[in-house]
Amino acid sequence: MDKILVTGGLGFIGSHTVVELQNEGYDVIIIDDLSNSSIDVLEGITNITGKKPSFEKLDLKDKTGVEAFFAKHNDIKGVIHFAASKAVGESVQEPLLYYENNIATLVYILKELKKLPSASFIFSSSCTVYGQADELPITESAPVKKAESPYGNTKQIGEEIIQDTCKVVDSLKAIALRYFNPIGAHESVEIGELPIGVPQNLVPFITQTAIGLREQLSIFGDDYPTPDGTCIRDYIHVVDLAKAHVVALNRLLQGKNKANYETFNLGTGKGSSVLEVVRSFERVSGKKLNYKIVDRREGDITAAYADTTLANEELGWTSKLSLDDAMRSAWNWEQKVRG
Repeated sequence: MDKILVTGGLGFIGSHTVVELQNEGYDVIIIDDLSNSSIDVLEGITNITGKKPSFEKLDLKDKTGVEAFFAKHNDIKGVIHFAASKAVGESVQEPLLYYENNIATLVYILKELKKLPSASFIFSSSCTVYGQADELPITESAPVKKAESPYGNTKQIGEEIIQDTCKVVDSLKAIALRYFNPIGAHESVEIGELPIGVPQNLVPFITQTAIGLREQLSIFGDDYPTPDGTCIRDYIHVVDLAKAHVVALNRLLQGKNKANYETFNLGTGKGSSVLEVVRSFERVSGKKLNYKIVDRREGDITAAYADTTLANEELGWTSKLSLDDAMRSAWNWEQKVRG
């Protein structure tokens, strides 16, 4: 079966995608520098699939190391590129770190793929490229707004770099997948979200509060123009998201793509408010969550959720798992990690 490289393959979305790739029969090799992940995730993947993926610890900022890797593995047929720094707040404080880590590494990989007779490339992008959208749900044709953060800017620039490269490198085919809000964990509870330090995202903050690691969940604002006053986002189960990567990769490898560069939104097509997520957690866990409404947080947009029509029709993919499914798996994972 084809050999597929997954960069950042021990991270949250990366590890779940490796599982789905292996289940599909692909020969997977992971690159990860372990800066925001754990080597223990390799064991979790192996326990689920019964097969240990190849692994190389490598910092993709090391251009010589990247060249050496591809010289050794010149039979790679596709790359799914997750490896990137992703904390919005940190990117504001450390913009150069984000530009180096997210842009330079992408360029180094594309330069190596250019040398191959053919290559398929899946880029981990984000709905942040749309900013505060003019219309909801958000379609792929929505304008890409000026980024609110250096992190968001790296996703916009990344997409532009790939698009420009695909125009002149006929052997390269690429798909940018614009995620909305991935949550949950694998039902086996072998892998899940492992934030280092204080979580940047809502769901791990909820589960850490419920288990006693955090004293209280802060909900930033209840005066937004939404039904319950809290922000609305499109929360997609990480397993559904992982499966979409396999479908997108198959599309490229089977030559079903309609252009050398394509973009797809990945979400559920439904928005859920912060309070609805809290209620879902309370429902599946049977626990009352300690939360407090505080002032709005700078940079938060009112609502964002995907129009998934293009992904549904072109990829033949749709999200299957519910918000309750995701919250239940996230809670089971939190209990295992702290157990």
